[in-house]
Amino acid sequence: MKNILITGANGQLGNEMRIVAKHSDLNFIFSDITPIEGGYYLDICNREAVRAFIHANEIDAIINCAAYTNVDKAESEDKACYALNVSAPENLAIVMQERGGLLIHISTDYVFGGNEAHRPLTEEDKCTPESVYGKTKLLGERAIESLDGNYVIIRTSWLYSEYGKNFCKTMIALTESKPEIKVVNDQIGTPTYALDLAKAIIEVLTNYDPSKRGIYHFSNEGACTWYDFALKIAEFNFSQGCEIKPCTSQEYPSPVRRPHYSVLDKGKIRRVFNVATPHWEESLKVCINNIKANK
Repeated sequence: MKNILITGANGQLGNEMRIVAKHSDLNFIFSDITPIEGGYYLDICNREAVRAFIHANEIDAIINCAAYTNVDKAESEDKACYALNVSAPENLAIVMQERGGLLIHISTDYVFGGNEAHRPLTEEDKCTPESVYGKTKLLGERAIESLDGNYVIIRTSWLYSEYGKNFCKTMIALTESKPEIKVVNDQIGTPTYALDLAKAIIEVLTNYDPSKRGIYHFSNEGACTWYDFALKIAEFNFSQGCEIKPCTSQEYPSPVRRPHYSVLDKGKIRRVFNVATPHWEESLKVCINNIKANK
């Protein structure tokens, strides 16, 4: 395996992949639909464009970090969401199957939107998404599986990083500037530092063989509510001048019903690929320190 394409390289996970790729002996090629330094423009919703790019650059594997992730807007922009979350990964899977290559695709805990179980969710648990975003991500998974090529689908949750728009950066800005905020306290999951996910993806890439094909879960360890997460962000950022108050999901206006419990069981990916899953609080400290260092 020589040439690896990373799509969505300007996103928060894509940027972390660019960092970890510097420490690999593999040749990584980066693409996005927005301008990217040292990378290429590639519209992965266009199958013929994907096919031409993959063959011209002799791509052996794709890490698909691209997705439509605006959960609220997806309810009204369902066609755009479908194109990027279903058609695009199907295009990548078809072309990589033609080449006999590997597709690593990132999915989400939102495929479990209506699951009321209060235990870590395994890869075998029933998927019952309740949002356009969750439904399209599940359809994207199924499109990849139906082709029977070489693939690894990694579901993750509550992703944040130094890059792009995410809950961690929003809370830092709000707790530094507001005397009081309210944060939802009845949704439970696990924050995931995108850098940890990027490192796990490299482990999957370098240790893959066809017997390991399938769906896996990856997040950091532990569980919390968004309110708990916000408290820790404020604590680690030393922004104690803001009072953070808990509220219910009903108090937070949204067109989407979000999962009330979506903690992921990581046992399978640890067993098969021997990846590390640091506790979310330790990873949050690292991320906040990196954000401060980059200011």
